Amino acid sequence: MSDFKLTRREFFKGCCSAAVVGAAGTSMMFADRAFAAANSYDTVVHLFLRGGMDGLNLVVPISGQDRAFYEEARPSLQIAASGAYGALPLTLANGSATGFGLHPSASGLRDLWNDSKLAIVHACGMSTAVTRSHFDAQLYIDLGTPGKYGSPTGWMTRAWETRASGTPAATLPALGISGTQPAGLMGAVDALTMSSPADFSLNSGAWQWQMARSGSPAGFRGVNETLGDLWGGQTGLQINGRRADGALKLIGQQGYASLPASWPTGNFAQQLWTIAQSIRFNLGLRYATLDLGGWDTHEGQGTAGSGYHYYQNKINELSAALYAFFNELNSTGQMARTTVIVQSEFGRRVRANANNGTDHGYGNPLLVLGGPVNGRRFFGTWPGLNPETLSPTFGDVPVTTDYRRVFSEIMIRRMANPNLGQIFPGYSGYAPLGIVQGTDIAVQA
Repeated sequence: MSDFKLTRREFFKGCCSAAVVGAAGTSMMFADRAFAAANSYDTVVHLFLRGGMDGLNLVVPISGQDRAFYEEARPSLQIAASGAYGALPLTLANGSATGFGLHPSASGLRDLWNDSKLAIVHACGMSTAVTRSHFDAQLYIDLGTPGKYGSPTGWMTRAWETRASGTPAATLPALGISGTQPAGLMGAVDALTMSSPADFSLNSGAWQWQMARSGSPAGFRGVNETLGDLWGGQTGLQINGRRADGALKLIGQQGYASLPASWPTGNFAQQLWTIAQSIRFNLGLRYATLDLGGWDTHEGQGTAGSGYHYYQNKINELSAALYAFFNELNSTGQMARTTVIVQSEFGRRVRANANNGTDHGYGNPLLVLGGPVNGRRFFGTWPGLNPETLSPTFGDVPVTTDYRRVFSEIMIRRMANPNLGQIFPGYSGYAPLGIVQGTDIAVQA
């Protein structure tokens, strides 16, 4: 590996913490090279749009009374209903209009919608906890416990830990693409976190010392080849040392490739490419999580047009990378068992502020895309934008669908895990919306 980000001092220090190195569990200690094949299991990818994405300028009212309310609330921050920089109309499979369109930079998402691989849940969010704090809202969602901080584990951790008996073993059941362990995977001992495969390596000195090469003296063993000998015992340090060593070797064995020329450029696309490859390596990846930040648009949000528009660029970054991700996995069959959830911690207020931006709101569209999705449909209840029913006037879009209802359906129908009481403690009243294909099984409290 060419980029060495982790020093030996940091490696030894990290091995002392099960919370950090423990996110590379026992299944990684004996990693063999995996070969790509159409997976026999499902993968759920959670994409968190951190910052509070303005859902009203992504999924735009384009007709009827709500269009008039939208234009009144956002005289200089609206997306046009039609035209060169107008919203991309969304129709149902029978061709009938929905009254909504996507931001004009979301052409990739529009194409997925037209292919019936994208569904949108109206006015989704936390129905039991109201907060305008990014930190609180994000943590509530990551932990799966709206209104409560105390959980020692993230929702993805519990989803894997409560899997059905008989679930096949996995070399890499959970993956976080991040510089630090995601809160959604907090407490996981079978997860791995890395910012990129190229950075997931050990700085073990000059390259000549790292491993035996042609021309090395007889009997020479490089530093990387002797590390495993240090962790032969059963102390916490030694166990976590083996886990870290196994994780480093696992990633090094997989042959991660550089970003294809057909993909968009940028860090976000690179992260999705890493997840796509990790799915293809057939390591048993069930859960993956990543973030796309930069959505806190209090000022200078912009709309759509020929000039610079910040929000327009963010939507293009999001849409183009997701479209590339879908097509990449779809070309080899893995998308048939991959479901991507796209959500933000909350939406923005209906009325634009005085700084050409929007302030923290509440309900927001949640996107679900993938092969198993019953797409080209809206789910949930659209509350409308009538200022007389929004409180205060042109204030928040209310939450009409709890996000855990969507997640729960995916857990049951795609992951065959009915243990909702453990994955989302305190949540009750689940009923499927029909967003994804699969079999319903009795919910376990």
